[in-house]
Amino acid sequence: MSPESAEFPVPCAPSVFAESIEPAGRRTRTGRARGSAGPGAEGRTHWRRSLAVAVPALLAAGGLGSAMAGGALAVGLRIQDRPVDFTTSSLYGTQYGAAVVDQEVVRPDGSTGSVRVLRMGFADGVINGLCISRRQEIAGATYTLLLTLGDDDPRSWEIRTKNTVLDLRNATGVLDMDGIVDLNTNGADVKTVKDASGAYVRNPLNSPQHRFGIQARYAKFDRIVGTAQDFQIPGLLTTPKLTLSVRRGSVACPAPAAPVGTPGTP
Repeated sequence: MSPESAEFPVPCAPSVFAESIEPAGRRTRTGRARGSAGPGAEGRTHWRRSLAVAVPALLAAGGLGSAMAGGALAVGLRIQDRPVDFTTSSLYGTQYGAAVVDQEVVRPDGSTGSVRVLRMGFADGVINGLCISRRQEIAGATYTLLLTLGDDDPRSWEIRTKNTVLDLRNATGVLDMDGIVDLNTNGADVKTVKDASGAYVRNPLNSPQHRFGIQARYAKFDRIVGTAQDFQIPGLLTTPKLTLSVRRGSVACPAPAAPVGTPGTP
């Protein structure tokens, strides 16, 4: 195994990035960052001092709560505490909402602060390929962890999600919204998911009052290139394929291909 690039196409790979992986069906939501382990470290992911030890440890880091069903990964995914870059060919979600919020962060020196982000959420969604990139310092060298999900077919929206929440620091792409679209609505009034009784959860994005908000029946984003402060899919994530790569240096996700056709029903 080369120390500069290693691939692990195994179902437990998301635990490398996730501060925790919840079993399918368990719905949680938090917009707060975890504490730091000390200078130069953020969150709860800890790395060994040599890559020979660190690479196998990547597969064991965090809680391995993933479950396999019909060849598809079925988990709740949470990526917190440190920004991650991501790309996708297309993201389509129903009952879309967004609001401007302040996300607490822990800096590399252990101090805390906040960044203003656009928190987006939708009840059900389909994604056409997804790449997540996160840089990590190991033994004084920079390595990049690349998590890729889905197939390479731009005609399929093969990844399915429930109760998805993204805290965007920046993003570029093409946005299409339809149904009844409300712009500049009160962020605290935005609705995305329902509770067990079928009623909409109040303020699911935890937005302060009188913040800019968006509400739409559905939203479709094509060719997204962005940075997320927080990436949560606590409800369910299913994908037919998953690959983890550990590469030396700073490596970006590949540019997303243009989607072909239209997504099915989430």
